[in-house]
Amino acid sequence: MAELNQINMLAQKSASLRLAVLEMVAVAKKGHIGGAYSCIDILVALYYGGVLRFDPVNPSWPLRDRFILSKGHSGAALFAVLADLGYFDSAELTRYCCNGGILGGHPDRKVPGIEADTGSLGHGLGIGAGMALAAKMDGAEGRVFVLVGDGECNEGSVWEALVFAARHRLSNLTLIIDRNRQCVLDFTEECAPLDPLAERLAAFGWDVAEVDGHSFQELLSTFEQKPSTRPRAIVANTIKGKGVSYMEKVLKWHHSVPNVEELAIARAELTAKTQA
Repeated sequence: MAELNQINMLAQKSASLRLAVLEMVAVAKKGHIGGAYSCIDILVALYYGGVLRFDPVNPSWPLRDRFILSKGHSGAALFAVLADLGYFDSAELTRYCCNGGILGGHPDRKVPGIEADTGSLGHGLGIGAGMALAAKMDGAEGRVFVLVGDGECNEGSVWEALVFAARHRLSNLTLIIDRNRQCVLDFTEECAPLDPLAERLAAFGWDVAEVDGHSFQELLSTFEQKPSTRPRAIVANTIKGKGVSYMEKVLKWHHSVPNVEELAIARAELTAKTQA
């Protein structure tokens, strides 16, 4: 179980990474800030909470765990994490979506630490399932974690991959669903309802847990559970735009850039949280 000091450290790290994403979007004048903020606590739990095995100095380390951000439009969050961990020079964040930089709007494998090109939604889980099956066939210990958006779950390829993974009993595969209940222009349950999501995943042969996606205690406790003989799905209930008061649960922040006044408010709120 995570200790209070660790929880506080992770919370401060999340706030500092949200600040980094804010500055990236402000400079580039583009970016999916709402979805980046809904999943950043999940990334922090994975990368800073002792869950993933990785080596920034050797990104191709054979014994590493693989992480795939299938909801690639939220790549700014993952870029901020990888830069902070030393996969590449943090100066690259200032060239996000700019000519001459290595960071585009979505993850691709030219960036150290990125395992799969993503952004065309619905493919990440299938890629992850293939990696997990290959690892099992090779007798390798590495695990595979795939983060998808809940709006992305309307892609049929996601459900095909769910069937495939259950069929092959890929116990080394963990699916995390960023359940922020929003998609591009609407709320998911008003657009294409997914509930009862946990029950549907269980019916496809997965072990399922449902957590508060902004609670490091719940996230880490769930990640620490011993795997069964089946793949695991974690429904992480989150808030789109989490961390900045005026962005939370507001549809326009799927893809918008703060103006001068909004930028100042966001900086102040996030800076205060880095010092809490």
